[in-house]
Amino acid sequence: MNPMIFESILSILPAVIVALTALIVMITIAIKRSHFWVATLSVVGLNMALLAVIAQALGLVPVSVAFGELFVFDGFAIFNMGVILIAALACCTLVYGYFETLQDHKDELYLLMLISTLGAMLMTGAEHLAAFFMSLELLSVPMYGMLAYTFLRSRSLESGLKYLIMSATASATLLMGMALIFADAGTLLFKDLARNLLIGNLSSLSVVGVVMMLAAVAFKLSAAPFHSWVSDVYEGAPAPIAAFLASVSKVAMMALALRFFVGSMFTTMPAFEAILIVVIVLSILMGNLLAIRQNNIKRMLAYSSIAHIGYALIALLSIGAGSLPLVSMYMAVYALTSIGAFGVITLMSSPYRERGRTSISGEADDLRFYQGLFWRRPVLTAVLTVMLLSLAGIPLTAGFITKFTMFFAAVQGMRFWAAGMIILGSAIGLYYYLRILVNLYQKPKVNLEFDAHQHWGVKAGGVMVMIITALIVVFGVLPEAMMQMAARAVML
Repeated sequence: MNPMIFESILSILPAVIVALTALIVMITIAIKRSHFWVATLSVVGLNMALLAVIAQALGLVPVSVAFGELFVFDGFAIFNMGVILIAALACCTLVYGYFETLQDHKDELYLLMLISTLGAMLMTGAEHLAAFFMSLELLSVPMYGMLAYTFLRSRSLESGLKYLIMSATASATLLMGMALIFADAGTLLFKDLARNLLIGNLSSLSVVGVVMMLAAVAFKLSAAPFHSWVSDVYEGAPAPIAAFLASVSKVAMMALALRFFVGSMFTTMPAFEAILIVVIVLSILMGNLLAIRQNNIKRMLAYSSIAHIGYALIALLSIGAGSLPLVSMYMAVYALTSIGAFGVITLMSSPYRERGRTSISGEADDLRFYQGLFWRRPVLTAVLTVMLLSLAGIPLTAGFITKFTMFFAAVQGMRFWAAGMIILGSAIGLYYYLRILVNLYQKPKVNLEFDAHQHWGVKAGGVMVMIITALIVVFGVLPEAMMQMAARAVML
């Protein structure tokens, strides 16, 4: 084999492993349906891909930075791929327990999840507008089926259809923006776009294209004012799929957005800065204010995600290219805390109820279902408490460290209004997170509609949420390791 080809394959080794895993899972489903074996093969494949990412990060596997003109696999891509694989692994373990009692086909869900994960991994290294669109659609298309997988639940079907229609509209807007940029610049490479921008070789046509792409990206990130879909989609989606959407999808989309806007230097355009300011302010205010009114925990977390995207974008506005490690670290911690919160909802929902009851029957997503949970499940309550405190940015949690870095970035960039927005948003957020916490420690309910399995901690999903809880606490108390890992998330 040509050494150059071999090095190119090594550079995309984690993606190759995930693609082969998807192929093996597809063949396994065709030969004999087995929920256990399909789930096991998926988890093994994702673990092997994660080990490959770790080997690349440690320099044990040589990495050819560029893969043609389409992708580049640098420290930024490797860090975000690691986060994506960890999140996908966590979601796989949650899915196994959630669909265990479903009396229907459930094996295809793992195939969809693997394909979507592959698209997310490729998004982190996209260096070309064609790779941008291709990898984004590879992530998005399987999501339509995943969200509507429990289609006998009307809300799940509505969730999938709404995401399909809205996401397709955003993709069309994105494609039109790319077309306008190509018509003006004559190139699809990010670095060539940056060169044209520096020499003043771009007209207003490119500005319109960038604005259209920014709107599409804001939709995919569920940033205001393009957030109308997020609450209904989160509420209707099966809990582990909502966790996948809140973690894998968000991390990949933010990584792709950063690589495009920073790599092409469109962040220096006045129009871009003005729009970004509007998006940040609206996201923080609308996300937090809308979350206050919710009694449904999944809708509350959905609106909370809007605000967190606003916090993350503050660093990009304040310090530009220097924000890459900070934003990557923020999204990594947000992904872990979201998985932990949705993991508790999954454990409380239908999966661990008596035999014959399936996920179609409903989920423990209403606030009243958690009244007095502490008196029945103290350890599970502790898990949810840590997740909510981290989302609120309370000290001794990883969420506090990431919010503080955003605040510091805003001050460093002389964006004092943004620092004020972080304080205001965090204060509002603390109120509705405390609403959930107060409910957990109230007088326990007599009639229980939902409850976790008595031995939930030894189940796959239970072990996973406890590991995430430990990570959130450890990174909150000893943040140096997290910061050192994130420091490698830079573009070459």
